[in-house]
Amino acid sequence: MKVSIPTKDENGMEGVVEPHFGKAPTYTIIDTETNQVTVIPNTSEHMGGTGLPPEYLHNNGVNIMLCGGLGFKAVNMFESYGIEVFVGAGGTVRDTFEAWKAGKLQNATAENSCSEHGHDDDHHC
Repeated sequence: MKVSIPTKDENGMEGVVEPHFGKAPTYTIIDTETNQVTVIPNTSEHMGGTGLPPEYLHNNGVNIMLCGGLGFKAVNMFESYGIEVFVGAGGTVRDTFEAWKAGKLQNATAENSCSEHGHDDDHHC
């Protein structure tokens, strides 16, 4: 299984989590079977490239996305690609990955996603 975390840098497990998944400069991907850590650049349209992050991550074999928070439309888009989303990520990749393994991150749902209207950057959508 491959777990992705939006990151601000290319520092692997010590990388800093980017709270805005679409605007993350990089995505750090952890293969839970081999413990291999890969950092890929965000080449989605949010960063001047093509496609949307869920499609891009799906094409890179990602099964699970761990992020700070996101809107419900984004949750639905990730799910349409078969990617399960958990919210509550923060700190380093290691912190987030360990929190997820310990069951401390929540499945993204309509109730805990940010609404499309009226959110601000403090909510990390």
